[in-house]
Amino acid sequence: MAEPPPILDQQVLPLIVQLARVGQRAAGVHMAGCVRPRQHFALALLEERGPLSQHLLGQALRLDPSNVVGLLNELETLGLIARRRDPADRRRHIVELTAAGGTELTRTNARLRLVEDELLAALRPEERATLHSLLVRVAGVGAAGGAAGPAGACGAETSPCGGEAEPPPC
Repeated sequence: MAEPPPILDQQVLPLIVQLARVGQRAAGVHMAGCVRPRQHFALALLEERGPLSQHLLGQALRLDPSNVVGLLNELETLGLIARRRDPADRRRHIVELTAAGGTELTRTNARLRLVEDELLAALRPEERATLHSLLVRVAGVGAAGGAAGPAGACGAETSPCGGEAEPPPC
């Protein structure tokens, strides 16, 4: 007797989308009042790497330059980042995390741990570490200067099944 095919015939993307939906629902409970995911991502990169040019930050986030400006405007309005002219090239802006940004990042990370503990309860710690490592590699997170690929563009896209696809989360 033949074994049934694995769930979704080993298609990964539908599982990732489902996990994202479940995670967003769980985050809605625990993450009220925290920065949004793309804001969190920017703050985390700035904490990890230190001050970056606006251009390099956009590349690391895999965002279109016009979306980077909007994101940084939001974070600057909240007092979580500061932008200043690069003294070596006055056309460039340097972006850095403020003390308030560091505090917000710490608070958001603590709440994210609660959501992830609930969402990933079926995984052992070493499996969670492997999952994280694989997702970082696949997403090309922080690969400054790398091509953005399909996930890096924001706005309406054509679905491979025809018609309009949902725009990527930006």
